[in-house]
Amino acid sequence: MSTLNISAYRFVSLDDLPTLRERVLERCHALALKGTILLAPEGINLFLAGSREAIDSFLDWLRIDSRFAGLQAKESLSDDVPFKRMRVRLKKEIITLRKPTIRPEGGRAPAVDPATLKRWLDQGHDDEGHDVVLLDTRNAYETDVGMFPQAVDYRIASFTELPDALAADQTRYAGKTVVSYCTGGIRCEKAVLHMQDIGMQRVFQLEGGILKYFEEVGGVHWQGDCFVFDERGAVDKALAPSLSADERIDNEHPSGSAAA
Repeated sequence: MSTLNISAYRFVSLDDLPTLRERVLERCHALALKGTILLAPEGINLFLAGSREAIDSFLDWLRIDSRFAGLQAKESLSDDVPFKRMRVRLKKEIITLRKPTIRPEGGRAPAVDPATLKRWLDQGHDDEGHDVVLLDTRNAYETDVGMFPQAVDYRIASFTELPDALAADQTRYAGKTVVSYCTGGIRCEKAVLHMQDIGMQRVFQLEGGILKYFEEVGGVHWQGDCFVFDERGAVDKALAPSLSADERIDNEHPSGSAAA
């Protein structure tokens, strides 16, 4: 497999969006990268594909800007480039929740790393003996491809529906440790901050999302594959493309935007 695919995000305050967009797009074109980058006042969300040399060069260039110095990428490989073009888009949010009081750039949500979550699932409780509830923050068409089978799945059509679903079901989580998860971490980070805002305790995001979980612990306890927002459609637990060409889900899904 000759194509390196990365996904990454960073919540950080950005106030030079039009200029930054032009600089980022110019650099991506110069390196022959393809994919989608979202820029918003709250940060950056990116999915890129290209040669390892080009990807590494872009990340090195991006991290020269101190705002992106801590950006970490999840990697996977494919034979082909799973994007048709290169887009850099300006958005109100890099992941839409429509909760303006949620500002991840002001401080990260509590997180649990993949190895710790695996241990908790192995033993049936967290390290303090609390039952663990997994919360899938993704859309229904994503959970249909694969999920932790014991997770709460609200069958939402959009991330913006999650707050109402939680509000109607809050007693489910009383006295338990809640770990929210998503593809790459961005949605579950906002979800945890919202859960804290409504008074929920012992809430964590899965650090790096499903992709990092596959990378570090091999997808133990996971059932199925993981939907991704490009022409691969999904990746398996080895982070390899898992769907045949006629099964792939078009990356121009009605949502029209990258997610993680």
